[in-house]
Amino acid sequence: MYFKRYNFPGQQVAVYRVNRRLTNERRRRRGGGAREEVVVDDPGRFTVIFSPQQGDFEDRSQDQLPEADMVDFPVFSAVVLTLLCLSSSLEMPYSSYASRRSWENISKDPGDCPSGIRPDQDFTSSNFSMDIRMPGVTPAESDNYLCISQPVPSGRDSYIVDFIPHANMDTVHHMLLFGCRKPSSISSYWDCGGAVGACEDQSSIMYAWGRNAPSTKLPRDVGFLVGKNSKMPYLVLQIHYGDIKAFRDHHRDCSGITLTMTYKPQPFIAGIYLLLSYNTVIPPGNKVTNADVACDYTSFPIYPFAFRTHTHHLGKVVTGYRVRNGEWTLIGRQSPQLPQAFYPTNKDVNVQYGDTVAARCMFTGENMTTATSIGSTSNDEMCNFYIMYYMDRKHAIPFMTCMNPGPKQLFQHIPAEANIPIPVSPDMMHAGHMMHSAHVSDFHLEQVSWPLTSLQLGQVSGLAYNTHSYLVVFHRGDHRWGANSFNLQERYQERFLGPIQQSTILVVDPDVGAVMKASGRNMFYLPHGITTDKDNNYWLTDVALHQVFKVSGNGRDRILVALGEAFVPGSDSGHFCKPTDVAVDSKTGNVFVSDGYCNARILKFSPEGKYLNEWGAGASDSGRRIPFQIPHSLAFIPDRQELCVADRENGRIQCFIAETGEFVKEIKKEEFGGKVFAITYSPGGDGLLYAVNGVSPHHSAPVRGFVMNYYSTGILDTFQPEKKEFQMPHDIVESIDGVYVGDLDSRQIYKFTLEKSHRSVKKGGIDVQQLDELQVIVKAEVRPQPNRTAVVDEKAAAAVQPHAPEEEEQKEREASKEQTALPVLITVLLLVPLLLIVSTGLFICWRRNDQSELKSEPSSVGGIFGKIRGKAVGGLNLGNFFVSHRGYTRQGFDQLSTEGSDQERNNDSSDSEYEEFSTLPPRSSS
Repeated sequence: MYFKRYNFPGQQVAVYRVNRRLTNERRRRRGGGAREEVVVDDPGRFTVIFSPQQGDFEDRSQDQLPEADMVDFPVFSAVVLTLLCLSSSLEMPYSSYASRRSWENISKDPGDCPSGIRPDQDFTSSNFSMDIRMPGVTPAESDNYLCISQPVPSGRDSYIVDFIPHANMDTVHHMLLFGCRKPSSISSYWDCGGAVGACEDQSSIMYAWGRNAPSTKLPRDVGFLVGKNSKMPYLVLQIHYGDIKAFRDHHRDCSGITLTMTYKPQPFIAGIYLLLSYNTVIPPGNKVTNADVACDYTSFPIYPFAFRTHTHHLGKVVTGYRVRNGEWTLIGRQSPQLPQAFYPTNKDVNVQYGDTVAARCMFTGENMTTATSIGSTSNDEMCNFYIMYYMDRKHAIPFMTCMNPGPKQLFQHIPAEANIPIPVSPDMMHAGHMMHSAHVSDFHLEQVSWPLTSLQLGQVSGLAYNTHSYLVVFHRGDHRWGANSFNLQERYQERFLGPIQQSTILVVDPDVGAVMKASGRNMFYLPHGITTDKDNNYWLTDVALHQVFKVSGNGRDRILVALGEAFVPGSDSGHFCKPTDVAVDSKTGNVFVSDGYCNARILKFSPEGKYLNEWGAGASDSGRRIPFQIPHSLAFIPDRQELCVADRENGRIQCFIAETGEFVKEIKKEEFGGKVFAITYSPGGDGLLYAVNGVSPHHSAPVRGFVMNYYSTGILDTFQPEKKEFQMPHDIVESIDGVYVGDLDSRQIYKFTLEKSHRSVKKGGIDVQQLDELQVIVKAEVRPQPNRTAVVDEKAAAAVQPHAPEEEEQKEREASKEQTALPVLITVLLLVPLLLIVSTGLFICWRRNDQSELKSEPSSVGGIFGKIRGKAVGGLNLGNFFVSHRGYTRQGFDQLSTEGSDQERNNDSSDSEYEEFSTLPPRSSS
């Protein structure tokens, strides 16, 4: 065994190589690797990497690192071999182990830039996060392009499912993430704006960011494939720093992105189709100059689900289309002066062989004195339309480009909307990924049919959304808050009922509403608020216990932190009185508690639960300081480090500086009708604040939801159920695919999205009911065009691809019909002997009996078949069978009452069935 030591700017890396002969069983468990590599990036710390390849391990150091002297470290050799043996015996997955070690190497100094791998809290999970951040750089000049590379961990394939940007447009003009086989430099960072570039070979764009765009989360079952086997073992982040004046204070920049990744194979692979113009010139004084791009599409079907526009300051609108048989179908339309995020496509649209993909960028040169060309500086212009799509994994193409200006005759038929500028106000600049339509008036949330499966719930007291894109529900099972639940001293009077026996915490698939995981049995008495932290732990409040809990989110119900004293109300730093909600600062980990029904304060704790400080209500613009009257819900504003409070009975929202508790602003609207029950903030930091009000005896305002601009406090939209009315909306949460409202009184969860779905819930941009049909299309047996990364001429493609995908799909359907015909034929052949036997029996009976007996025969025969039908239909109930054999139980509980101002009123009760989720139900395949 030996290792090499390499010196880098500011770091040392030692690469070990270990030769070991593995048994066949171990090879199977590790993917067939015969050699292992150990990377040491810090003295005393090292990461074990198993090679998935057969035969000799590739010495990547010769390709990627400068040569250095060979040094022998027998002590390290012994330690490494011991660790390898231990890992073999424990069968520890590499992903968890390597990620944990890398994360421990990150400096605790807040001045340092985070970088490396962060594992999921559950080290057996296949999920992890990857930080790619600039290592504290200061650009040398304006329009400086800097790059940093990071290898994808291990030789295994990984899938990127989420992009979280860490940048500000005041400093960073835009960011691009590339996947490549080999970066252009081995330096910690390098200037990649010239000939050096980002990648040494061909690169694939995976993500783009600009103008304070929010994060981008991919649809479920979709991911960008990266890793050694995907031919993209490296990720390179390119950052364009615009104006050097942003660095007049000589600060060092740590901008970058966090990638949420998984080793779990995804059924669909994401890719980027980039349409760009490179030869457009914008004359000075011209009111309108168009840049057009169009290419014929000659590959396997793609399914766009998001789009992004990019120009510089002269761009007014960028629009993309699919053209099929002369018909133009909109893919996306947006002003490039808005946050340059990936916005959802306007409708379900696919692109198939023979279609044309086209885009137009509309510029104006009205205020210019010189011509403007396409170029790389901020004084130049760009015309880019990005399409983020997914394909079946068998035919996945990670990146395609189109730079053809297209025929002028084609663009004579482009829809008129492509020539209409989108006006942008300062308020709209902050309205993020939800506002993807052309005009503010088009921004409207509408209810969709959800859940598609039955959710048997108690009073829905709290909602949250975790980093895995699942909805988390906190409900009260068969307990209710009645007039006799508390005495005058606020002590809970129904302890004799015991804790709630049902699972009070449900992790729900947001697509169809199926319960994926359930926990929280025999723990709570009267649940109220819930939130999740960055590690997907739950922070929960119980008004009966007067406590706040941090509970592990892996379903094991492990209490990590408990604040307050059980069943003992109080007003000091160690007690609560009916606490309502919790908010968590993802940056510092600090915890904020709204307390509550008896107290009128906000308390701040450290991540470990140490009391830090507290404060009450702030003074409004009129200077009057009105105390909180039930601070009921909290929303943390990460991009401003502020905490907003829904002061329920005062009908207002107050916001404070999270660090000090200093009052910032108050939002109070007549439309609230005197009550604000719950609030939530868009996690992308785009400035959208959501709220729900409640019934007030002093106001006639309707009960509904509100969408507001945090900066201007203006109401952008209101929403409510279509057929029913909100009875008592108790909590609200915003997600990547819509807004959810939990109604306490009706025990229901309502889902609202921007675009009304006429066929229920969508999955990855496609209706669930159409998913089977889609998969037939996606899995068409068409000959792939290997390594195709750009759109090519249709005639050239025809030579490589003899049959269009549509023809192959037709063949597959015919083959499917043939496969279906065989079981039908077998069934008919089996039924023929049975019919002969029955006919023979009837004939014998007819011969032996007289006419009166014959008249009763059909009834007898009917009775036979009736018994057969009865046995088939009612004799075996699979639902009851699994309930009785899988440990499921059904338990009825009373119709639950509604929560009032401080107590809850009683209603007439009625029985309803509730399926207790004691095991994880199987997830439906995609």
